Amino acid sequence: MVGTGDVMQQEQAGDRQGRNPGDPHPPVMLYDGLCGFCDRTVRLVLRFDRRRTMRFAALQGDFAQNTLQRHAQLRGVDSLIVVENAGTGQERVHVRSEAVLFIARYLGGAWKAATLMRILPRGLRDGAYDLFARHRYRIFGRFDTCPLPAPDVRARFLD
Repeated sequence: MVGTGDVMQQEQAGDRQGRNPGDPHPPVMLYDGLCGFCDRTVRLVLRFDRRRTMRFAALQGDFAQNTLQRHAQLRGVDSLIVVENAGTGQERVHVRSEAVLFIARYLGGAWKAATLMRILPRGLRDGAYDLFARHRYRIFGRFDTCPLPAPDVRARFLD
């Protein structure tokens, strides 16, 4: 697995707190579509996304693969990824703990309290993330194929 500490230096502590509902480029969460925990995370975000703007794409799909090709530094990264301004000249990616903190900030409300984890060094946060990621299939199971989203939210999935 490659380190992404240098990769994500474009990230700023004063990052935006999500997107406007009318934004033509809402954030996109790339997730492991075969992972039971990742599936539950997507469901959680769908449940608490008051703006209903975040989009989703499985890492096994075309959208995610095209995004990863644009960001060669992400090759080998086993992580949840959040893409801002996807497909534009201002595209930014957040991985590991930064992706989790972006989602907490985006969801707002009580979830925003999780951003207090930013006081911990990124290397420590990402190390804990990587440790959990290595064991997620054993703990939460693995699907043979990506589960289909419910019809009422299917339009928020890119492939």
